[in-house]
Amino acid sequence: MAVRRLSALLALLCGLAAGVVASSAEDRAIVLATTASTQESGLLDYLLPIFRDRTGIDVTVIARRADEVLDGARRGEADVVLMHARPQEEKFVADGFASKRYDVMYNDYLLIGPKSDPAGVKGKDIATALKAIEAKGAPFVTRGDRSGTHAAELALWIVAGIDIASAKGAWYREARQGMNAALEAARAANGYVLSDRGSWIAFKERGDLDIVVEGDKRLLNQYGVMLVNPEKFPDVKKELGQAFVDWLTSPEGQTAIAGYKVDGQQLFFPNADRSGG
Repeated sequence: MAVRRLSALLALLCGLAAGVVASSAEDRAIVLATTASTQESGLLDYLLPIFRDRTGIDVTVIARRADEVLDGARRGEADVVLMHARPQEEKFVADGFASKRYDVMYNDYLLIGPKSDPAGVKGKDIATALKAIEAKGAPFVTRGDRSGTHAAELALWIVAGIDIASAKGAWYREARQGMNAALEAARAANGYVLSDRGSWIAFKERGDLDIVVEGDKRLLNQYGVMLVNPEKFPDVKKELGQAFVDWLTSPEGQTAIAGYKVDGQQLFFPNADRSGG
């Protein structure tokens, strides 16, 4: 009887210890909401193990399109937000869902198109290129999914002086999916598409696609990071989330970002602003 009681006590203690370990692991974890293209680039698969080894903090990633990222964060579903849609990010801060937004890194957008370049836009600035595509009715694939890249594309049509809602026709094709799917649709249609550089470098099935416009300052793609406001959502892990923000914008984190390459090409360029803004 005594032996059985001792065994039961030991089993209870082991169960309690396992529960404490599990609880401790959960306490050392945060949820990061980010855009699908950021996840698809492979950057987070590279960065997060480095951060975990440095801090012991695990990061669970929720990858969605830009509007869904912020909608979820407004419901308190994440501790930290990392994305590339600055106007929406600044509104998120202005509405009190985060106290600060920090620049982290940038890459750029590219106009991708057929090597045959039917619209004759290679080497042009982005506004001239879009005008030529619209004038010729050359196939153009839009993300059409309210992502950060889609928002950037719509802004560029405005820069080109084109009301795309009125001008679009059969030539303007909606993918309504992520960046890889949009690139694949452009390849299949022998058409043009706006892509972030990271997604383009990671895209393997290029076929006859190539970069036709790059280097225009209006194609800059800035990324920002924000801690979700713990005053609005008490369950937000303020200290752990801020530790991730601090690491990402620190010299160590910035060096790690610069070190991520695909096929020898750097995908993201660190430019952290640790003062916030």
